Amino acid sequence: MDKETRNDLPGIQWFPGHMKKAQRLIEENLKLVDVVIELLDARIPASSANPMLAEIIKGKPRLIALNKSDLADAASTKRWLAYFRAQGIPAVAIDSVKGRGMKQLVAKAEELARPKTDRFVKAGGRPRAARCMILGIPNVGKSSLINRLAGAALDLLDTPGILWPKFEDQTVGLKLAFTGAINDEIYDREQVTALLLSVMRRDYPERLQERFKFKGEMPEDGLALLEAIGRKRGCLVKGGVVDLEKAQNIVLTEFRSGKLGLVTLDEVPQAPATEPAGEERGDEA
Repeated sequence: MDKETRNDLPGIQWFPGHMKKAQRLIEENLKLVDVVIELLDARIPASSANPMLAEIIKGKPRLIALNKSDLADAASTKRWLAYFRAQGIPAVAIDSVKGRGMKQLVAKAEELARPKTDRFVKAGGRPRAARCMILGIPNVGKSSLINRLAGAALDLLDTPGILWPKFEDQTVGLKLAFTGAINDEIYDREQVTALLLSVMRRDYPERLQERFKFKGEMPEDGLALLEAIGRKRGCLVKGGVVDLEKAQNIVLTEFRSGKLGLVTLDEVPQAPATEPAGEERGDEA
């Protein structure tokens, strides 16, 4: 996010008591599982990754699942998968709503759990399914993934969505607000929506032009762009004034549902390694 877009970023911090409780619950149950599945939002793979995770999971085998890949830019998702694999972290792209990537996810989780499940059998135990803990931030799709995997050859432990105490980079908090990971009640929605539109205008201008039927140049300022969208969608009150709250709802809802196109907001931090053949995308369940 460039300097112009970063101006006057809203300070977004959220770590209520139940988040600390969730962290304790995770730590207490780690001993019961073989593999940790970290669920990330494919639109913001870096911003939705909990920086506290490595300390919390204490060396447990870890599998990254880039969820909502149906809403992300496919080329960017491919680069992110290659990036994680280059770091030695297995990663798959999934869509937990439609079920894409489930077979690949299950196969990879079983593979990571096999050293422990094999030791269990060699010690005289009966063969058992891989035990997996699913971790992720709020609204990343844990419930839909659990439902999708019901009946699969895995034992699953769900956990509450957990954020971290402080966003060192305010753009991280902003992207979490864009995607709905943070409750809309705790930040200035008008400012956040205007900043989202500024980002979209810079990186995906054609999406805004197509969706909102702009002809010619669009307003440069995010707030002016929000007002223009409100006029185009008929969000008017007495005196022809734009109902900005209604316009905000339209923009945020359409962005989060993918109606503004397939978007990835996080850039891969380094050139990825060559991706192994046949692992570009998960197969359908």
